[in-house]
Amino acid sequence: MTISTAELNHLKKAPPSAILSVFRHRWSPRAFTDQPVSPADLATIFEAARWAASSYNEQPWRFILGTQGSDTYTKIHGALIPFNQQWAGKAPVLILGTAKTTFSHNNAPNRVALFDLGAAASYLTLQASSMGLAAHQMGGFDESAARAAFAIPDEFLLGSVIALGYQAEPSALTNPQMLAQETAPRERKRLKDIVFSSWGTPADLG
Repeated sequence: MTISTAELNHLKKAPPSAILSVFRHRWSPRAFTDQPVSPADLATIFEAARWAASSYNEQPWRFILGTQGSDTYTKIHGALIPFNQQWAGKAPVLILGTAKTTFSHNNAPNRVALFDLGAAASYLTLQASSMGLAAHQMGGFDESAARAAFAIPDEFLLGSVIALGYQAEPSALTNPQMLAQETAPRERKRLKDIVFSSWGTPADLG
């Protein structure tokens, strides 16, 4: 059975609720076209990330941006595990997120640096979704290889690699496992499984 992009996006949309529309529509496809993302659109997407909240307003995130055909893109793609290389190499943009683990004002450890990077990455992906772009974050990459490729200082932790671009038809994926994952309904844990009033006791949300 074949399924179109429009049908797939309808399937992946979160159920109706009071949450913002961009949250309902955002998901993480693996099928990308090679259509470039304009520098202006990339600037807008990173501007959204820039306004994420952070401890002491440290803004510990640093993003390494690679566009298809660039040396930066080749280095990020080369650090991905083989499974991710298969599909992510079609995306026109690859982004490596890093986080500075010490505060600039006193050099003390920043234990929430990765948390703040995650917030910025969330803003980035939501802004991209609102602009008709798709983003897929990956933890599947060789951290040592990425660190060496860009001479990233030890005080920076590596977060995720984000594939960014325009969504392709799911049939563009020839790997059966990827296609099955692409076309499967989205699932989330129930609120009672993640929101507690005491440990293991669901909070009363009405």
